[in-house]
Amino acid sequence: MNIHNIIIFEFDSLYKILSEIKDNLSFKIKNLKKLESKSENFVEYSLVIANYINKNFLLKEKKIDKNKILFLSKEKKNNQNIVYPIQIKNLIEKINIKLIKQKYNNQSYLKVSNYILNLNSRIISKNNNSLKLTEKEINIILFLNDHKNPQKVSILQNQVWGYLSELETHTVETHIYRLRKKINDHFNDSNFIISTDDGYLIK
Repeated sequence: MNIHNIIIFEFDSLYKILSEIKDNLSFKIKNLKKLESKSENFVEYSLVIANYINKNFLLKEKKIDKNKILFLSKEKKNNQNIVYPIQIKNLIEKINIKLIKQKYNNQSYLKVSNYILNLNSRIISKNNNSLKLTEKEINIILFLNDHKNPQKVSILQNQVWGYLSELETHTVETHIYRLRKKINDHFNDSNFIISTDDGYLIK
């Protein structure tokens, strides 16, 4: 599994919080206080997390891919930023999902098994039959589709739900059970998400 590298820009408090649980994160973090280094290679980083107050400055920085910036703000500014204070487990979940979605940034439609997934409207369809999904259900599908091998509940718990040691495994299993039932009831397909001894997968 590839480990993503993330830069936290001028956000010391967030860096300190994530540093305390860094061994449980699915990505590596680096603290960047100023854009002083001319040699800083931003291509190596999957994501830049910054306070919204730095928006204008960062968007002018040519070395940074603008699609790889995640802004946090104390109030809702647009559909892209995240409002904080936010529970750390929810923030990590959003980070993990953004990392997965990056490869689909220029796609509205994604082929998943025998289905078409509309990432904008969160609709999955097949043979002119469509079904509305929740954001969590989309995230589960994206994560499983992004991996060829079965994914254990503990991995889903960490990377889709975010690090949360007290999250019970049946919470993950319940979500997947409901999603599988939803697909089966609507499309008469019990094999969309396959359950194996090694975890869940989408073929």
